Amino acid sequence: MDTAALLMLIYVLVLASFLGFELISKVPPTLHTPLMSGSNAISGITIVGALIATNEMGFTTLSKWLGMFALVLATINVVGGYAVTDRMLKMFKKK
Repeated sequence: MDTAALLMLIYVLVLASFLGFELISKVPPTLHTPLMSGSNAISGITIVGALIATNEMGFTTLSKWLGMFALVLATINVVGGYAVTDRMLKMFKKK
């Protein structure tokens, strides 16, 4: 990978991080649970991308390890998100 492509990827990462932080910090607390369900779906897409990155031929060992790390983190995010969402929904059920 050449330097220009790496700098572009770093630029996109930093821009997405700042944009995500600004968007999430402006969300009222009543909307956090529905947004978390949506972020679980996005993390599911991350899991698919990480699986592809760890399985592709021709990538370096570092990219395969980063793909595996992304796979583990996205899986933790999805499982934790669904657990918290389920717990929140149980609060609204009648006994």
